Amino acid sequence: MFPTPQKVDALQAAVGGDALLFLPELVLCVGIVGLLLCRLVRPLDRVHLGGLALVAVAVALCTAAGQVETDRWSGAYFGGMLSSDPFAGLMRCLVLGAALLTVLLTQLTRIPDAADSADFHVLLLGGTLGMMLMASANHLLMVFVAVEMASLPGYALAGFLKGKRTGSEAALKYVVYGAGASGIMLYGITLIAGVFGTGSLPDIASGVGHRGLDLPVLAGFALILIGLGFKLAAVPFHFWCPDVFEGAAAEVAGFLSVASKAAAVALTLRLLLVLNAASPQWAVAETLGLTVGVIGAVTVTFGNLAAFGQSNLKRLLAYSTIAHAGYMLLGVATLTHAGASGVLFYLAAYIVMNLGAFACVALVRNATGSETIDACRGLAQRSPVLAVTLTVFLLSLLGLPPLAGFAGKFQVFEALYEAGRAATASGPPRLGTVFYALLAIGAVNTAMSAYYYLKIARAALLDEPTDPTPIRTTPMTSAYLALLAAALLALGVVWNPLTDLTTRALATFGK
Repeated sequence: MFPTPQKVDALQAAVGGDALLFLPELVLCVGIVGLLLCRLVRPLDRVHLGGLALVAVAVALCTAAGQVETDRWSGAYFGGMLSSDPFAGLMRCLVLGAALLTVLLTQLTRIPDAADSADFHVLLLGGTLGMMLMASANHLLMVFVAVEMASLPGYALAGFLKGKRTGSEAALKYVVYGAGASGIMLYGITLIAGVFGTGSLPDIASGVGHRGLDLPVLAGFALILIGLGFKLAAVPFHFWCPDVFEGAAAEVAGFLSVASKAAAVALTLRLLLVLNAASPQWAVAETLGLTVGVIGAVTVTFGNLAAFGQSNLKRLLAYSTIAHAGYMLLGVATLTHAGASGVLFYLAAYIVMNLGAFACVALVRNATGSETIDACRGLAQRSPVLAVTLTVFLLSLLGLPPLAGFAGKFQVFEALYEAGRAATASGPPRLGTVFYALLAIGAVNTAMSAYYYLKIARAALLDEPTDPTPIRTTPMTSAYLALLAAALLALGVVWNPLTDLTTRALATFGK
């Protein structure tokens, strides 16, 4: 478990090659240091530095995309603490894509202002770095470090708006609950490392294959999943999400809702699929998979029901975020490549449509000073571009064809059906029944969610405006919204390019 002199020599000899595998993260580190140095230079102290952050994220994204499909960039590195494989490569691109869209949005909405731009973007890039490490973590120690690196900047971002009491309260609540979830996760990591004498995920999976999932092992993994459930805002670890989203700026809430979820889903998938590949068939599905499925069913139901009575758009989208976490957990619960592929597709679509929805909320806030559904009334007459794109994002969140949200949900539901057939034919029949039940719950919840999504769309398209003053959007803002809406339509019509990427990414995990 502890490094020997020979291992230290091997680490030193491999550091050059490992640094190349770590290049996207290094680019972000350079961007963070550059922003901090600019903060120290008086002429640059009051200049808006969002452009520098945008360049750093864009270069990191291009670097990560170049490493996705090349075998040269595959393998464990930094002593097995991190893994560079197609799965990690795809997830790093998704996280960086969410960060890039967020930085672009902050440039359009001008939040933060120039005086705070360096601090804001340092936090945003730091959180992105932690989320990328979550996607690549191959050791329990790195799992904990990555989760903390992703969480701490998020706590500060949630309360970043100065003079806003609800933001300060939200940040404090986020910190307190986050610290509790991290402590519980650390207990689980300690228990697993103590049982197997190692923190390496492949070695732990091999140990589970020989030892089985007895009580200490199940307890350890349950505690780890509690920490990940907090990051996913899954019930019953969701209670921070509505207050934090309502108190934070819409730009921050959008980033936390998509990038943080992408990283948590990636880490949950890596953990469960590595265990499943090394264990007897159905062993993990009957225990951890079943637990994840039940939590997913409760999460999606609670999120949709709680969204019904909301009038604040950010709070409504927070409960929507909880519900979508539930849909993803339903796909994760199958522990099949088809289910995981559907989840990754769903996640890619979710990043675009949810960020688009929060972008519209931010733009409505800038124009009206309000973030309620009433502020959207008559939006079609005041800003047709904003009204149409908001409707596209909402319909995709609902899951209507031919948008990407439908494609993602369809793949998740199909995977549940196929997993139910497989379990009924050659596995535990009761597990097949559970998968069919989860499929039914997901379908019913999709129909239920139409109420609150269409309520917003109706207010924007059909209601008369309370204030007839036009809302003017700049050409760049219109192009940003149109690009997101077009991406949803393209992904909803042409599935193959993204499904091929997700399928190749999941070949990392064997069976």
